Amino acid sequence: MYRRLASRGNMTDRMDIALTKFRSRMTSYPPGMCPLVMYRSILQMSMNQSCGKCVPCRDGLVEAERMLRDILRGDATEDTLDRLKELCTMISESADCAVGVVAANTILESIDDFADEYDSHIKSRKCAEQGGQTVPCMTLCPAHVDVPGYVALIKNGDYAGAINIIRDRNPFPTACAMVCEHPCEKKCRRTIIDHAINIRGLKKYAVDQVSADSVPTPKPNVSTGKSIAIVGGGPSGLTAAYFLALMGHKCIVYDEHEKLGGMLRYGIPEYRLPKARLDEDINAILSSGDIEVHTNTKVGRDITVDELRRSNDAVYLGLGAQLGNRMPVENADCKNVIPAADFLQAVARGEKIDLTGKKVVLIGGGNVAMDAARTAVRLNAETVHVFTRKRDDYTALASEIESAMQEGVRFRTLLSFMHLEASKDDPEMIDAVWLQPEIVGEYDEMGLVKTEHSSAYPYRFKCDYLILGVGQRCDVDDFDKAGIPTQRGRILADESCSIEGADGVFSGGDCVTGPSTAINAIAAGQVAAHNIDEYLGYHHKIVCEAQVPPAKPNKCIPTGRAEIEERDPFERREDFEHVEMVMTPEEAVREASRCLRCDHFGCGAMEGGRCAW
Repeated sequence: MYRRLASRGNMTDRMDIALTKFRSRMTSYPPGMCPLVMYRSILQMSMNQSCGKCVPCRDGLVEAERMLRDILRGDATEDTLDRLKELCTMISESADCAVGVVAANTILESIDDFADEYDSHIKSRKCAEQGGQTVPCMTLCPAHVDVPGYVALIKNGDYAGAINIIRDRNPFPTACAMVCEHPCEKKCRRTIIDHAINIRGLKKYAVDQVSADSVPTPKPNVSTGKSIAIVGGGPSGLTAAYFLALMGHKCIVYDEHEKLGGMLRYGIPEYRLPKARLDEDINAILSSGDIEVHTNTKVGRDITVDELRRSNDAVYLGLGAQLGNRMPVENADCKNVIPAADFLQAVARGEKIDLTGKKVVLIGGGNVAMDAARTAVRLNAETVHVFTRKRDDYTALASEIESAMQEGVRFRTLLSFMHLEASKDDPEMIDAVWLQPEIVGEYDEMGLVKTEHSSAYPYRFKCDYLILGVGQRCDVDDFDKAGIPTQRGRILADESCSIEGADGVFSGGDCVTGPSTAINAIAAGQVAAHNIDEYLGYHHKIVCEAQVPPAKPNKCIPTGRAEIEERDPFERREDFEHVEMVMTPEEAVREASRCLRCDHFGCGAMEGGRCAW
């Protein structure tokens, strides 16, 4: 008896190892693949989990899988889809356990979520977009940088070549090496073997070896005689200026701040992105062609939108979301209450904010909130507490939350904000925040958990300084008055960055999408530059002279991922020096060697317009 239990336990352990590997395959499911193929795999897994006791699950899932297979083959009709809906509804309502219920509901959800795919397979016998597997890191990078190319160059020790490959799509290699949220790693196929390539870490290694402004940019095209006004000297505006200048156009950049960089300079703390390193990218951008800069110049105050349109051939609006939101509650305008974005900008401008001995409260869980919390620690706050209503509200990178915890920031969740208590001695200051405990409930249609008030009593939390990390917005009022269409604080532009009804005016970045990441703003600037070039009657190509090394097969030996080490938390919390350390050459080469070169190997494709299932 004891031997059987021990053996069974050993089997469970081995199964857990196998399931861990299986989960990694699901995580790395390649972009571009047919979603119906994925749902068929999920259905087959559910069939294998069935205990076989109830007929709806045991036999019904098998029949549902057969129908889905016929749809994928192109051998189905509308009647097949109707019968699949009826069958899955029956299984959902009559299966004994969650295996059958969840499997059937998953297929029913897929029919609603991917109606176009089902329709295309039934009517046209092919996928809706006739896509196929794509290189995950390149696809998921908003700027579509050739990631395998620059990783291969780093492996060969050609750091200048790697920087040029990055700049072919993204003129901020240094800034992105420091602060990018690296969506490129999300579906890295290396996770099938072990862990995703540390793409951001390798990029950082390259710019740590060779500064971006020491690597010459491509030679600009001959002058076209055209000029483009660019409003906003942040990542979006400067990216547009870089590519347009290389195309031969004159760019005139207007920025309301003293220095260029936008939220990269004024929204990201020095310990994450040293401004001297940001200047390396900006110096390279300004050297790329005919770029004229006007700082301390606010459009609407110092120059009008109409003047920009009259004196230039095109205009690009690349404003950042630099205005912090306040809560619409009483006492939100007190002196010791400040939006996180405003707080970070004040610190970046060198304003003296002494939090010594103060109890700081921060409401919000995004990356800006984490930056503000960690900055408050460095300003000698006695305590820093972060409060959120739901666990889902922690949208910051897990690494940023972990670093904040290491530096002493305290986190509490399931607490909803109620109101601010003003000081009896000074009505222009608050003394405390009132919080209502919450309990978790059902999930909504987006998969986010709902909360409701707990029966526990609200409680008062003493607060000397309150930072509101509840979002940012753009200052678009002057553009709205000038006839540029806006809605809810955003400029209305399409995916090509064009603005309907405003000929020659383009817009992209945070002022169109709302607060987002630096790489998304960079991608918008890149798209805008090429569409402005087309609008002006050209079709310029920018040539990248760096040569990517030939791809060689990878032996696929499981190998640990090299992480970027940080300074000791108790040391780094005392100053604003950069927290990340430099990879060693051995780490960088080993990490780059883990790349599977998906740009050459393992990328399947559609065969004859049908799923390669």
